[in-house]
Amino acid sequence: MNRNDNETASQQVSVQPSTRQQTGHKTLCPRHPANPARGNQSSRPSHRSPAQWIVLIVVTIGAVVMLSPFIIMALNAFKSPADYSQDGPLAWPSEFYWQGVVTFWTRTDFGAKLWNSIWISATVAILATALSLLSAYAIGVGRVKGRVWLVGLFLLANMLPQEVLVYPLFTMAQQAHLGNSGWSIVIIFTVIQSAFGTYLLASVLGTFPQALLEAGQLDGASRWQILWRVVFPVVRPTCSVLMIFFFIWTWNEFFIPLIMLTSSDTQTVPIALAAMQGDRLMDVPTLNAGTLVSLIPTLIFFLIFQRTLTRGITVGAVK
Repeated sequence: MNRNDNETASQQVSVQPSTRQQTGHKTLCPRHPANPARGNQSSRPSHRSPAQWIVLIVVTIGAVVMLSPFIIMALNAFKSPADYSQDGPLAWPSEFYWQGVVTFWTRTDFGAKLWNSIWISATVAILATALSLLSAYAIGVGRVKGRVWLVGLFLLANMLPQEVLVYPLFTMAQQAHLGNSGWSIVIIFTVIQSAFGTYLLASVLGTFPQALLEAGQLDGASRWQILWRVVFPVVRPTCSVLMIFFFIWTWNEFFIPLIMLTSSDTQTVPIALAAMQGDRLMDVPTLNAGTLVSLIPTLIFFLIFQRTLTRGITVGAVK
């Protein structure tokens, strides 16, 4: 019994130091942080260097200079003709004059022209992006013969001025019974915009990882399945950026729609603005009001798809 008691006492003595070390370690950890410098860095206020302040001031001045024409336009849009002729374009209006917006809307039938610009630009953006993806998939992934010459041909077609194309395009539209129709604009600009889209996407798909394509082929996927399930998810941000660009470019087109669309009910917003500029009865405040009203839809479109545009450009830069 005494021998057992001595062994038990010796075990208790050997265990107690380790227990004290554990308890001591637990009590010391909260008092001594592992990285005290981290807490000091987080509490320090961030200071800008003089070079950063200079860059910030220059960028702010540049932004004000770029926004100044829009501010002057908005200022004159709500100014009466008498107020404009008396005080000039830089003075604050004595009262907000809404008749200029009403006059522009009713005289140009702006609602119809706004709808024409929306559906033509949206249709061109969707069709041109789809056609660019299909053409680039055949050139970049399909590895067709003469792909370098085809890409150069698309680039050359995108560089041709519209003045060279307008006469044959007008003749073909008349022969296809699409004269004075918005669908002629849709077909023309779908082909024109897809030339640039094909050139861009073909360059992207030319460096597409072959391992992904081979994995899809080993799984028994067809070419269409590889396109929509393997290739398209990778290039979807780039296609989104192209769609936004195609919409804005088609919205701002003026020369070809001016030639193709001859009646007032088929014309677009830029043509309406040009018609108001040629009207001798139109005053400057009403013209500024029309420009402001025409700018609002594109501004709303940009604000809605700003995150998509930024995300697509960022993903493309990372790749």
